[in-house]
Amino acid sequence: MKIIFLDFDGVIHSYVSGWQGAAVIPDAPVDGALDFIANAVSRFTVAIYSTRSHQPGGREAMRAWLKMHYAAGMSGGWKEAEKLLAEIDFPDTKPPAFVGIDDRQITFKGVFPTLDELEAFRPWNKPATPAQSEGA
Repeated sequence: MKIIFLDFDGVIHSYVSGWQGAAVIPDAPVDGALDFIANAVSRFTVAIYSTRSHQPGGREAMRAWLKMHYAAGMSGGWKEAEKLLAEIDFPDTKPPAFVGIDDRQITFKGVFPTLDELEAFRPWNKPATPAQSEGA
């Protein structure tokens, strides 16, 4: 199966509290993320990778966070959550994926963005303020 890479913070974990450490994941899932992953494992090898992935306790924390949230929402509880998690990879390096989903990347379309466009970039969950939109 083709590999899809999913960034963790800002794509799966809502990340509203910002960075608290590799093993500290305080926020709720992004709406739709858990269902997306549960469906994606039937067609893709799902690899979840993050800055946390190569830090002590990071991969374990992501797995535990997902297990807790899946167990709370699945009729089979912990057992069903563990079965789903067995189908998800948590590599310690960014995988050679078919496609990736990340909140802080730009799709390269053959033309490099200007430096001003890079400066103005905002992830989906941190829209520009009116002053930033006007270039102030």
